[in-house]
Amino acid sequence: MPVRKKLLKKNRSRLAILYFLGLLLAISSALPAYIQSNFLGQFVDVQYISLFFVIANFLSIIAILIFPSFIKSLTNYFLTKTVLAVYFASLLGLTLATGPVVALVSLILLTITTNLVWINMDVLVESFSSNSTTGKTRTTYLTLINAGWIISPFLSACLISRGSYTLSFLIAAAVLIPFYGVFVYHSRKLKDKIKYQEEKLATTIKKMWLNKNLRGIFFVALLLQLFYSSAVIYIPFHLFHDLGLSWDSLGIMFSIMLVPFVLIEFPAGLIADRYIGEKEMLFVGFTILTIALFLFYYLNTGNFWLWTSVLFFSRMGAALVEAMRETYFFKIVDVEEVAYINVFRATTPLAYTLGPALAILILAFFPLPYLFLFFAFIMLSGFAFVASLKDTK
Repeated sequence: MPVRKKLLKKNRSRLAILYFLGLLLAISSALPAYIQSNFLGQFVDVQYISLFFVIANFLSIIAILIFPSFIKSLTNYFLTKTVLAVYFASLLGLTLATGPVVALVSLILLTITTNLVWINMDVLVESFSSNSTTGKTRTTYLTLINAGWIISPFLSACLISRGSYTLSFLIAAAVLIPFYGVFVYHSRKLKDKIKYQEEKLATTIKKMWLNKNLRGIFFVALLLQLFYSSAVIYIPFHLFHDLGLSWDSLGIMFSIMLVPFVLIEFPAGLIADRYIGEKEMLFVGFTILTIALFLFYYLNTGNFWLWTSVLFFSRMGAALVEAMRETYFFKIVDVEEVAYINVFRATTPLAYTLGPALAILILAFFPLPYLFLFFAFIMLSGFAFVASLKDTK
């Protein structure tokens, strides 16, 4: 067998392992995601929930920005195991939380380690990917991750409606056990074989800012995460506390809502690889997101099917933007440039810092639905950032 074909076969085998690990990690990440704001609502008011997310995600930004130096010195493989251990401990801490201090500390650690472990996975997937099939590789990976996200809200809602938040956190921790077992079993295939580039953080940020494509896709990613911050933190709170929907209804609603991620992202990645590139689909995605946020503001009914339809529609846009964000970024950045990957992934905690910080200001003067209106106007800037990108086709 020629060397190139043998290498491609080995990489496909490694990617298959990582796809499965992504599915397990997604289930573990998603189980706590949609219940965090309501879990904290047992201990503090909504204004303080926003403050918590600001603090937790600000600390995550710091951790992410210093993470490349640890990857270079300690290896990505070793760090993945270390971060998983802290992640596991934070979930166990949440199962034991009976007061705000333990709950807040555990959730801060969970927020930080969730961000870091997905960076570890990014580095692994990119290590065994080629630019010609980036769209296919990344969207296959995303599709399996999103399959985990579809399962989890329904399961989490069922657990809450029949008991407490504790079972959701406990199962999320339990899912990490097979993840760790598979990861260690395949250690020879997954250990670092990459020589990472040495570069100071300030230099990396300056280079990204001066490169219009990296700058543009960074802000595309930031806007998508701002949308997620409003949807993940405030939509469940709004539907449960303001509109009176039960957790049984929310679990079904959120699982249906996430179906577009499984249906849309993989074919979108193939189209981006073979036909039209990413920009056109990014424009469509931002159009849908903007319209959806306006609808979140105007809907003042607790009608299950109406909200399910609008949420489903919103995720059609998010799926397109997410698939093209991943495809575009990893076509122009290689795994050796781990500092770029870390700065790019800092968009998640940055958005979850800015979003709740803005929410604190807005909610001090307006009811919660006005927050969605504000984000709708912010989302309009996405069209300018997409227009600045040089298409890969």
